[in-house]
Amino acid sequence: MMNKRGLCIGICLVLAVCFAGMAYSADSFSWTKYQGKTVRLLLNKHPYTDSMLPELDKFQKLTGLKVTYDIFPEEQYFDKLTVVLSSGSSDYDVFMTGAYQTWQYAPPGWMEPLEKYIADSSITNPNYNVSDILPNLMASLRWDLTDGHKTGVGHQWALPWGFEMNSLTYNKKIFDSLGLKPPKTFAEVIKDGKLIEQKYPGVVGIVVRGTRNWGTIHPGFMTGYVSAGGEDFDTNLNPMMNSAIGVRYAQAWVDMIKQVGPSQWATFTWNECHDAMGSGKAAMFFDADIGGYFINLETAEKGNFAFAPGPGLDGPATKSNVWIWSLGMNAASKSKVPAWYWLQWATGKDFTLTAALNGSLVNPSRQSVWDSPAFQKHIAGMTDYLATFKALSKDAKVYFTPQSRFMEVTTEWASSLQDIYGGADAKTTLDKLASSLKK
Repeated sequence: MMNKRGLCIGICLVLAVCFAGMAYSADSFSWTKYQGKTVRLLLNKHPYTDSMLPELDKFQKLTGLKVTYDIFPEEQYFDKLTVVLSSGSSDYDVFMTGAYQTWQYAPPGWMEPLEKYIADSSITNPNYNVSDILPNLMASLRWDLTDGHKTGVGHQWALPWGFEMNSLTYNKKIFDSLGLKPPKTFAEVIKDGKLIEQKYPGVVGIVVRGTRNWGTIHPGFMTGYVSAGGEDFDTNLNPMMNSAIGVRYAQAWVDMIKQVGPSQWATFTWNECHDAMGSGKAAMFFDADIGGYFINLETAEKGNFAFAPGPGLDGPATKSNVWIWSLGMNAASKSKVPAWYWLQWATGKDFTLTAALNGSLVNPSRQSVWDSPAFQKHIAGMTDYLATFKALSKDAKVYFTPQSRFMEVTTEWASSLQDIYGGADAKTTLDKLASSLKK
């Protein structure tokens, strides 16, 4: 007969085996569950990519997964990605994308829905905490695949990695010398810009993008437009650019540029705007906040910039349209669950905070990073950057109506702005735009 001591030992051994089985069962999450597998990344050359690469070895040691990657400049990146996805190639498992691109890539079945991975506790870190990711960003990457239906419903096509809100970057040194405050309307931009150009010869009041390209519409222009009550399409996909507010807004936007913008506005891309601000040849920039962030770090005028909500038609542009650099999974991948491991690590709390502090992952997509005292200290030198985030983030999201011809539509819209800038009647020009889009 077993004595009491022997009985206790036996029970303890049984319990130890049971708990060990629970800890390493097929249903429990383990970072090393798929060690030895390979994950292949297709990446755009970007500060977010540069922030990830130094940390990649940590992921490989954590998981035992091997990660390979190819990086292309943005001028080539989306062409490469489109070829890979459209051909059904399994050469890459994970890729970078924007929210707008999911409207092209998801309907043909090229992207893998992610909600089932997020919900599966056997393959998702219990500390992942998806609710910590800014909800408007997650919703902007969720769509039901029906042109004209708003985002926020349907499959989760990608996860936000970092994002850009559209706000005003202004040269605080110039503004302080003239006793100026950040303008809240286009009329105030014109008034302040004229004073700046008078007191600082060779400096233009404001720069914004102006080429015949979708990038001219989506940042500051769209932010001010929706803040004024405008929309691109109604629920039946009827173009609304020629609505009363659309015409009034477009004319006011062009008038602002004509009066205090660069004479070569129609050639201005993101790069020309950055160069003008960084060299001290422009006093204001209404575009992506991270553009101002990097100008404030890397240019001759570094340290002289501050941030505020952008100007609007009748008041501040508080409904910021956003660009979201996101991470998606190739539906043709042969290594989906290992790919999910990299995706959750790259968008997880630990990496996001590390990359925001030690790299250039701005803006981080997690609220916990914005709330972190370490991150707040890190951006303290960016005057009112945090205050502007708090003012805009609640309503910051993708405001465009999802539809597969987004790039073509916004390029034609930008072309119409150029025509108005050249002297064409705003109402006639936008009526023509709306008519062509209906076809």
